[in-house]
Amino acid sequence: MKALVIGAGGVGRTIANIASRRSFITSMVIADRDLARAEEAVARLKDPRFSAAIVNAAELEDIRELIRNADPDVVINAVDPRFVMPIFLACEIENTNYIDMAMSLGRPHPHYPYSETGVKLGDEQFARDWNWGERGIYALVGMGVEPGMSDVFAKYADEELFSRIDSMTVLDGSNLVVEGHEFAPSFSIWTTIEECLNPPLVWEDGRGWFTTEPFSELEVFDFPEGIGPVECVNVEHEEVVLIPQKIDAKKVNFKYGLGAQFISTLKTIHMLGMDRKETVEVQGIKVSPRDLLAASLPDPATLGSRMKGATCAGVLVKGLDKSGEPKAVYIYNVVHNEASMAEYGDQAVVWQTGINPVMAMELIHKGLWKPDGVQGPEWFDPKPFLDLMPEYGAQWHIREESTLGINK
Repeated sequence: MKALVIGAGGVGRTIANIASRRSFITSMVIADRDLARAEEAVARLKDPRFSAAIVNAAELEDIRELIRNADPDVVINAVDPRFVMPIFLACEIENTNYIDMAMSLGRPHPHYPYSETGVKLGDEQFARDWNWGERGIYALVGMGVEPGMSDVFAKYADEELFSRIDSMTVLDGSNLVVEGHEFAPSFSIWTTIEECLNPPLVWEDGRGWFTTEPFSELEVFDFPEGIGPVECVNVEHEEVVLIPQKIDAKKVNFKYGLGAQFISTLKTIHMLGMDRKETVEVQGIKVSPRDLLAASLPDPATLGSRMKGATCAGVLVKGLDKSGEPKAVYIYNVVHNEASMAEYGDQAVVWQTGINPVMAMELIHKGLWKPDGVQGPEWFDPKPFLDLMPEYGAQWHIREESTLGINK
């Protein structure tokens, strides 16, 4: 399989690193607006199948030219979500398959942002499903860790464990700390702000999708493998769009384990207007406050050697088991930073994200997943994915949870 990865940041370079260990990859181009960064991502692999290129992910025609030159079987979008649509549309025009880990951006309701949905995450992509299907190409959307692996866990729970699902809450938490930094997000701050400060999205049976105030429904969840209790809040996330399309659940939401200090910092960023995407003029130069903030913080790809702890992604499912008895489980994957750094040289969060599109490509290559049009992870059999995880050094587990409050 020939692949083109757009983005040589933390996740993009990790995808290349993981893919270099898989024989089904015949060639992979790593492209970035900073050619030196793409070349560095390739140089560390010492693998002739991999090469570097330059691209401006904001420019449709630039992406189209790169796709024509690389002639890939699939394009993997490894840049932040504001570039989803230029890359997605370039692939559509060039009749090229596409995978992303974050979907097209949502836009809050213009009048009732904290109760009604405006444009949801992924709406722009799903609106074009008909064209992808007619062209005989696919867009596998939301195929990172969250969304992605968490959606596979949700599908497995639906098919194998439950006869009735009362709630599915995707829960993401960690105890990661970065030495020498009081505030150093382990993932793109641009994406983190987008997720956490937009109105959170919730699905309920009979009501459909709706929104709430940021940081709503705070709860403390005890994460496994030594991570421990973390304050979690509702945020806007793709699983809440994807899961209800294929799984019958009475409620679906996503909670991010930010912790009290991180939540306080994000609220301050919002209060100061540093989350704004629109440009402001500073001494004759136009700059986006969010871009300035992102440029001021350390690159997440460089934090691994100073990072300690673990990160967990999973889904908490409550309802009735196959025999009609109350059941609650947390299905999860934990990555310890020490382990991912020792084996791959990549920090835990980007490694946990990067393995998923590579596994998806392998399943597609083997014919075990056969995407058609615009589809998410829930559209496919979860078992081949779960069976493949140990080959990639990733484990998944099921922890039994309290069934208190679940009625037959």
